[in-house]
Amino acid sequence: MNKPFPDPSLGMRHDLHPGDIGYIIYMHGIFHALEQGWDHTFEVYVAVPLAEFAQSKSSREKIWILEEGDRIAGSVAIVKRTEEEAQLRWLLLEPEIRGRGIGRWLVEEALDFSRISGYESIFLWTVETLYIAANLYRSVGFVQRERLTHEIWGSTVTEVKYELPL
Repeated sequence: MNKPFPDPSLGMRHDLHPGDIGYIIYMHGIFHALEQGWDHTFEVYVAVPLAEFAQSKSSREKIWILEEGDRIAGSVAIVKRTEEEAQLRWLLLEPEIRGRGIGRWLVEEALDFSRISGYESIFLWTVETLYIAANLYRSVGFVQRERLTHEIWGSTVTEVKYELPL
């Protein structure tokens, strides 16, 4: 489907370079600490599966890395969970580039890739306080399937699972 990228001032790539894994973890840690009040344990939640993803050689997994100059400005990835099911992970944009349609473009590209890769469904976990992200997910067809409130990342968090048949 490959819709035109909404912001030509940004670069976009699919390969991991030295420092990318650490920087993506750092971005998630810093932004979610500032915006959600979470502690350093959220970085572990991001780091472990991201490290596993980085070592995977599956053609059914892919990462989109946005660059502004020589630094990462955002990312999203598709991770294989089963032969039939993919997971959308690590969607995050620098605050300065939010609101330009870039997040929607990334999610739509990830969904297109998942369809082409033969997945039957896709899911994601987010938190209920990320309202703009939840609105985006619902607008492309995701449906809320599960809610879980617990103490995690130094806070009381309600995680929400969204699913979409492809």
